Amino acid sequence: MTGPRRGEVWWGELEGVGRRPFLVMTRSAAIPVLHSVLAAPITRTIRDIPTELRLTPDDGMPTECVASFDNLRVVPKAYLVERQCALDPTRLADACQALHVAVDC
Repeated sequence: MTGPRRGEVWWGELEGVGRRPFLVMTRSAAIPVLHSVLAAPITRTIRDIPTELRLTPDDGMPTECVASFDNLRVVPKAYLVERQCALDPTRLADACQALHVAVDC
């Protein structure tokens, strides 16, 4: 199995959180030398705010949900256990816009 890449959704199994999907945002070139990645947790709670990226079955998700850039996490790569999908370049650009709004820089 290959490791995560930027723009991919992976199922993570974290202690105290359980199994949930995360959208990996760390740049792909850095991931091989890091033990953890920056990731946006994915939730079915949709608030329709600019710091969320809505994801649908068209993106490869099983149900409609959002990646929440207000709740970014550093996730150890070892806890990312199953790849769900990868965003296409247009959707990855949308994710970058939501991240830009969330960090306001």
